[in-house]
Amino acid sequence: MRQGRLSLAGLSILFALGLALWEVYFFWFAGSLGLEAPLGLFTPERLGFNMAWLAAIYLTFQLTSIPFALPSASGRFIGVVDGMASLVPLAVVLIAVFGKPHLIGSWQRWEAAFLLIFITLVDLFGGYTFNIALSRRTMDVSPAGSA
Repeated sequence: MRQGRLSLAGLSILFALGLALWEVYFFWFAGSLGLEAPLGLFTPERLGFNMAWLAAIYLTFQLTSIPFALPSASGRFIGVVDGMASLVPLAVVLIAVFGKPHLIGSWQRWEAAFLLIFITLVDLFGGYTFNIALSRRTMDVSPAGSA
């Protein structure tokens, strides 16, 4: 029987899907479910502070996990899925901005939407750049040899 272990790439996929689910809540359901007052999260007066923490945690994990999830012959598929999972949060926020702009409403939420676009683009293209650099071994991480 196979033991259920979550790989680093699997955790990265869960982070990306978790951000996408949070974006769906934030743009479509926030304010209508009544969770803002009891939780105090992402209320208009704390939106910038909470978005900064969200960006820092998400990007720190996503970009620093890349060197540790080196592709192997058996893990290439999960690596491709990991890269494609970063498109899901970007698609959600782009749908909210360009497809349903009436959901955003206030200027604070517009700022949050553009910050989320920036975060997901940094994740997508930064991850791609790190993978290219590591696969071509253009980043030298070994100490210089002494002569």
